[in-house]
Amino acid sequence: MGLRFTEICIDAADIHALASWWSQVLGWPQEFTDDGDVALRAPAGAGPDWLFLAVPDGKVVKNRIHFDFVPEDQNAEVARAIALGARHVDVGQGDQSWVVLADPEGNEFCILAAP
Repeated sequence: MGLRFTEICIDAADIHALASWWSQVLGWPQEFTDDGDVALRAPAGAGPDWLFLAVPDGKVVKNRIHFDFVPEDQNAEVARAIALGARHVDVGQGDQSWVVLADPEGNEFCILAAP
């Protein structure tokens, strides 16, 4: 027995816009599922696929789970994400080595310091 981690489901008011945005950020291809959802297909070894599901309500509170990304160049990736439409957010992190951003629908994620 056991479980295999295959996808992360992300609620979105506009699945097409949010999936397209994340597709640009991650560089992953997107496809439409038979159910009308949008999937981002992770390259081999990059983790699970992301599945965007339509919901009628918007995000209201801080995420209970978020994504951390390790870049080669933190400043360049933060600038690129912001140029694509991310914004800085304060979740009480204080002065840290990581940068907390939010996607266009307000979902927080972190870009960590480069190794």
